[in-house]
Amino acid sequence: MTKPSVLFVCVHNAGRSQMAAAWLSHLAGDRVEVRSAGSVPADRVNPAAVAAMAEVGIDITAEAPKLLTVDTVRASDVCVTMGCGDACPVFPGKRYLDWQLDDPAGQGLEAVRPIRDEIRALIEGLIAEIAPKTGA
Repeated sequence: MTKPSVLFVCVHNAGRSQMAAAWLSHLAGDRVEVRSAGSVPADRVNPAAVAAMAEVGIDITAEAPKLLTVDTVRASDVCVTMGCGDACPVFPGKRYLDWQLDDPAGQGLEAVRPIRDEIRALIEGLIAEIAPKTGA
């Protein structure tokens, strides 16, 4: 079986999609290929998202927002949108999920923690569907 690929998309690729990509990489390891992008990428990852992930031992300081491209969507099996509306191109045969999450933009660490934790729960469910652990 080939490794599934997941693309996380939010407008600025600075908060929700960065945290989701980090959680998926952290929890699924090399069982899943992970991408993230934004329809209008910011110039840097949200510092509150960086701090929130650091609290759980995940370092996203080296990440940078990336522009969403048609090729990125085409290369992904699952496309998870987070508030980007119709900005994500739709291709037949892809699985699309839309996660309704609060936007961490402009929020402090206290407001970002519950978003981080909600994303983790969604990621755990996604892993169980597309890349469950095998063996003992």
